[in-house]
Amino acid sequence: MPLGQTDDHRELRLFLAQSLSFGRTSLDCHVSPATLTRTVQRLEAGLGRRLFDRGPRGVSLTAEGHRFREYAVRALELWQAYRDDHPDPAELVGTLSVFATVTACQALLPDLLAPLRAAHPQVRLDLRTGDAAAALARPDEGEADVTVAGIPARLPEPLVGPTVAVTDLVLVTARDRPDPGLDGPFALPQRGLVREAADRWFRTRRTVSDLACEPDGHEALLALVALGCGTGMAPRIVLEHSAVQERIAVLPADPAPEPFPIGLCIRRADLRRPLVAALWSPTARW
Repeated sequence: MPLGQTDDHRELRLFLAQSLSFGRTSLDCHVSPATLTRTVQRLEAGLGRRLFDRGPRGVSLTAEGHRFREYAVRALELWQAYRDDHPDPAELVGTLSVFATVTACQALLPDLLAPLRAAHPQVRLDLRTGDAAAALARPDEGEADVTVAGIPARLPEPLVGPTVAVTDLVLVTARDRPDPGLDGPFALPQRGLVREAADRWFRTRRTVSDLACEPDGHEALLALVALGCGTGMAPRIVLEHSAVQERIAVLPADPAPEPFPIGLCIRRADLRRPLVAALWSPTARW
């Protein structure tokens, strides 16, 4: 019998569903009136107490019935809390497709996916990496069940997702580059949320960026910065996990670029799918 479907719990649920009309409750709970009557009789026999008064005007709870109702509510709440903390590892099988940048795979996914792996070890993870700028489109295009990506102030309508991390955007340059300053030339992402944030930052300074290069990804951008191709802007989390970190220096900036939130993004319609819901439930508490 699957976890959570024991006879005792089924009887408690039928008891709580009892709406003081055996006929209506049997219909609501998809059991016959005879089954409902036997369930109540078994409970009363086991307790040695009458739970219901049956009269010409219908059925009503006895004083003992009211006390037993309080017990049943609490017992089922405790059972549900236990199930949430100790899910059945055999419940879910299948494949969950995840899209994230290389940095997100290293810095965030181990913690984000650990609860799912612990609870459902039979679930297969299909992990794809790529450019951060294209990440938000992946779930909506059916190319991923979930994506870890920078999130805008307003998510596209089909998507939902909690913020799981916030990182600074930093201005960076080659450590051995003479007089880097903030006058350029600049290495900026070709597109995406970091490029939009960089453009807003330039507008606050009332300057125009002198572009040296426009790579596709943040990791590629840092490689070009380390080579001295220009001053760049990138999420600090990417810099901290970069193989070229020791060759790069962070420049002071006034004003500082705005913080960069990172979210776990899922199509709203997919929340009904068991695999997605299993990932969403622990993650949404971040």
